[in-house]
Amino acid sequence: MNGIDNEIFNIKKISIRVLEPVATVTSFQDATMGPFPYFGLSIISIEDEDGQVGEAPVYNSYTNILETCLFPILFHSRGVPYKEFFPRLYWSIRNEGFKGAASALLGQVDMALYDLAARRQKMPLHRYVGGKRNAVKLYGSGGGTNYTLKQLEDEVRVFMDAGVDCYKMKIGKDFGTNMREDIERVKHVTRLVGNRMKVAVDANQIWSCTDALKFIDAIGEEELCWIEEPIHSAAYDQIEELCKQTSLIVAYGESERTSKIFPMLANCGIRHLQPIPTQFGGMKEWMDVRDLCQSRDLQLSSGGYSLYSTFLMTTAHENSMIEYLYSLMYGLEKYFLIYPSLSQGHFHLPESEGLPVRIDWEYCYREKKVIREQMWERHNVPNYSPLVTM
Repeated sequence: MNGIDNEIFNIKKISIRVLEPVATVTSFQDATMGPFPYFGLSIISIEDEDGQVGEAPVYNSYTNILETCLFPILFHSRGVPYKEFFPRLYWSIRNEGFKGAASALLGQVDMALYDLAARRQKMPLHRYVGGKRNAVKLYGSGGGTNYTLKQLEDEVRVFMDAGVDCYKMKIGKDFGTNMREDIERVKHVTRLVGNRMKVAVDANQIWSCTDALKFIDAIGEEELCWIEEPIHSAAYDQIEELCKQTSLIVAYGESERTSKIFPMLANCGIRHLQPIPTQFGGMKEWMDVRDLCQSRDLQLSSGGYSLYSTFLMTTAHENSMIEYLYSLMYGLEKYFLIYPSLSQGHFHLPESEGLPVRIDWEYCYREKKVIREQMWERHNVPNYSPLVTM
């Protein structure tokens, strides 16, 4: 049973370390962002008075939100159980909004606290939160809009060799203006994989409902297992209209930062929900979406820094999936002392304490991979927030 509610975190020190970006396997572009020739990782470390540490990926560009909203509560809630001080953390970001970076930062701090709690109990985090298994199904992700057909083929074979049975590729080439080539690329991949893999597509919000339907008609609904974010994520009227006009599963949720939006997505007809734990307003909010999927028989998957997120997916239905964006994520593994292993289409989590990913800080410092570091201690963080309610 998840016992974090009664955990007490007497925080002494917090640091953020930015690691040197690593080259992507293939320079990666999607419909609306890129190219990404390099990809990076920043880590927040939270240390208590007993020297126990919890870590998680973090946005390193928003220290003002951390310093004004979250740190005063984190450092000065001594002796207060989690169930009492987490609501204070949650409401401290109210004026920053629950749909942006502040909410993601709250979730990143929360993940680090979960990691600290599990390490303190000498438990793997997936066991600490009630996971009954240590393997999580994954789907392969990549297929940048800039990839050549040869690069697509090479990436697909990496996943097939690992026993992965679903591959998601990017569409919306040239900012959504080159649908003809999108269609050719998707058909090339579906011919390549045959009945060995399912294929999904991700348009990263570039199209209108009309464009999405045109693409689906050209490919055929039966050829795809889902289409992801074909329309702007805030255009709920168009999203609902698309769901009414196609039997193809439509996926949304990666752009959301709070679970409160997901019932509306489900009501619009979305049958595949995609909360990202490392960009979401807390671990329990992710669990709310998990439970929504269970109650409404919806598909659940999560991406982002997916190796970190595998611990939560062990608590979900076994058909739930973790996204593995190979081109961006693979190079980061050189920084990891431990991490889930990939075989037979699943990530297998280590039975080590805390999160299933642990940074090899000795290597990072020895090889000068820490390019920036900032630290806060209790004595130099004020016991109040300077924010004023208007």
